[in-house]
Amino acid sequence: METIKAPGLKWRKLAAGLSPIWVADEADVKNGYLPKTVNLKHLATEPEILVAKCNALQADMLLWRSGYRRDLLKFDGTIRSLLDIYELHESSPYRKLKPGSLRPYNHYLKNLRGHVGAIRLNDISGVDIIKWHKVWSGNGKHLAAAAMARAVLEAAISFGIMLRVDGCPELAAIFRETKKKLPNPRGRTEAATAEQVAAARRAAHENGRPSCALAYAIAFETTLRLWDVIGQWWPLDMGGISDVIDPVQGEKWFGLRWENIDADNVLTYTPTKTEDSTGRSMSYILSKAPMVLEELQHWPVEKRQGPIVVSEETGLPWKPRIFAQRWTVDRKTAKLPSSLWARDLRASGITEGRAANASTDDAGKVAGHSNRGTTEKYDRAVLEAAERFADARLRRREQSGNGGGNVR
Repeated sequence: METIKAPGLKWRKLAAGLSPIWVADEADVKNGYLPKTVNLKHLATEPEILVAKCNALQADMLLWRSGYRRDLLKFDGTIRSLLDIYELHESSPYRKLKPGSLRPYNHYLKNLRGHVGAIRLNDISGVDIIKWHKVWSGNGKHLAAAAMARAVLEAAISFGIMLRVDGCPELAAIFRETKKKLPNPRGRTEAATAEQVAAARRAAHENGRPSCALAYAIAFETTLRLWDVIGQWWPLDMGGISDVIDPVQGEKWFGLRWENIDADNVLTYTPTKTEDSTGRSMSYILSKAPMVLEELQHWPVEKRQGPIVVSEETGLPWKPRIFAQRWTVDRKTAKLPSSLWARDLRASGITEGRAANASTDDAGKVAGHSNRGTTEKYDRAVLEAAERFADARLRRREQSGNGGGNVR
C-alpha cells in the first residue's frame, strides 16, 4: 500500500496495519489552513479514488495558499461543494454507509465531481438533468449506472436539505419531476433452478472450494442475501466489535456464524438490511433444506465455530470481489448462463417457492420483506411460514424428479 503515491498522502502505522491519511503542508497549517488532516481509511482499498481525493484536497490547499479561502464544510453554491459536505460532515448519512454501498458511492462521487462539480445548484434545470442522464447512461445503454449516479447526487441533496443549504429543496423538486420522464433500468429476472444450483455446487467441489458450495446452498435454500451469507468486511474504525480481523488490510468482518444455527437445526439471523431499521430477523428450518444438509456433512461438529463460510485460500471469510470471481469460475465449469449472478441465488429460492404455490405472505416472511416483523428470536408465525414455504419447494423438486438437487 505504501507504493501508492499522491500529494499529501501519508500512511499511518496502526496495530492492524497501514491506514491512509491526507496531511496538509505544515507551513499552511501554521497560517490557519483547515483541515489539517483528513482520514481516508474508507478509501484504502480504492487506490484510484484515493489518489483522486488527495489531488482534490491538495488543489484546495494550493488555492487557499494563493489567497482563495475555501472551507470544505462551507457551501459555495456548487455541486462539488455540496458533495464535499455530504462526504466530510460528521453527521452525514455517508458516514453510516456499509462497505457494500460505500464502494459504489465513492466511485460515483468521484465521477460527479469531475462531470458536474463546477455547476451551481441555482443554475440547474430539468433539461440539464436529462442531458446528464444521456451522458451517465451512455445514450441509454447503461440505465443502472445513470440511476445510481442520480441516487448519489440526490442523497447529497437530501442531506443539504437537512442542513438548510440554499437551493437544495428546489433542486430536489426538480429531480422528482424530471425522473418521471427518464427511463428506469429493468429489474433482474434471472433465476436459477434447483438443478442449476446443484451444478454450481458440484463445480465448487471440483474446484476445491466446498465453502463456496455451502454458500450457494445457504443462499438458495434460506433466501438469505449473499452478502449476509459470506459476510461483509468493514474498516476497523467503522461498525461495531468483531473477533474476526484481517490485520493486513486493516478490516473486521461481520456475517453468518455457526452460532446462528441452534440445536434444533434452525438458522436465525438478523440481516444487515434490517438490523439498523426494523431489527427483523429471519428463520429457516435447515432440516427442510437438503442442499444445506448435504454440504454440512463436510464440516465436522468440532469445526463449527465462528464464521460459517471461510475461504480455503486464506482461512478468513471471503472478500466479496474474490468470491464473485470464484463464482464465475464455478458458473463456467457448471456451464450455467453468463447472465446468472451469485447474488441471484436468493431470488431464485423465492422464485422456486412462489412457483410451488407458496403464499406471498409466507414468502415475504421467509425473505424478510414484510414490515410486520418481530424482534423475538423465534417468531412462531415466521417459523410456520418457513415450514410451509420449505415444504412447497420440496414437493416441487420431488415432482420434477430432482429431489434435493444432490451433488453426488
